[in-house]
Amino acid sequence: MSGEWTGWDRRETGPGDAEHAALLLPGGMCTAVQYEELMAEPALADVRMIAVTVPGMGGTPAPEDLSIENLARMAAQCAADLGCDVVVGFSMGATIALEMAGSGAFCGPLVLLAPSFSRRDEAVFFRLLERLARVLGHLPFAAMLKMMGPAMKHMPLPQERREVLAAEFRKNDPRVVRRGVHCYFQYLNRHGSVASRLCEADVPAWVVHGERGDGGITDDERRMLEACPRIRVITIPGASYLTPNEEPALVAKLVIEALDRAHGDQEEQRSDHRDG
Repeated sequence: MSGEWTGWDRRETGPGDAEHAALLLPGGMCTAVQYEELMAEPALADVRMIAVTVPGMGGTPAPEDLSIENLARMAAQCAADLGCDVVVGFSMGATIALEMAGSGAFCGPLVLLAPSFSRRDEAVFFRLLERLARVLGHLPFAAMLKMMGPAMKHMPLPQERREVLAAEFRKNDPRVVRRGVHCYFQYLNRHGSVASRLCEADVPAWVVHGERGDGGITDDERRMLEACPRIRVITIPGASYLTPNEEPALVAKLVIEALDRAHGDQEEQRSDHRDG
């Protein structure tokens, strides 16, 4: 096993020789710790679950190139080397997963949690921070990281869990965060909307959004995605902020569906190969 990704921090659960494996990509500024609730779901006990910290996040060493395209290239190599059938991504991690498929580097099913397909889908405060950073440098992100604890008090998670996640956020270097966020918005700006990129990738995908709280999805994007036969759009009632932490049972169900789809596609390919 070799490649640039091999130094990534990661956590694994499930049998090492499991028939199926899923790669879990956290959101921006988040670490592999974000997926602990999902990895503890009983329905996934027989699945090899591999949560990674994307380089530069959570204080980990950052590559010179923090573009979504480069991160997707490395993540696709990680998925291939580890034999992952499915990729799950949250927020910026969902964008990386989408680009893995859009570039053709990964052809398996995706579970995309709270993805933003365009700049206007992103939360207003996040867009504002990115604009302020053009003038003030890393300072807006330094202030945001200090406020993460109080900002998470309204989230429906146990206090000790909120404290753990807030501590992971505070590990970030605001200068690296500024670079990463800039690259992220550059990617969205280049495409206008990546909803069409997901459709054109022609991979099975589950797109999950809350009615409010985790950014949004435009009416045009929703219509486009719902018209794609291999994409399913799921809306969580009410507010949703940290989908993997707040809705682990729902996400586990979707991971199982995605793994079943991956297995079915593999069987079909083997059958076609035999017939050919």
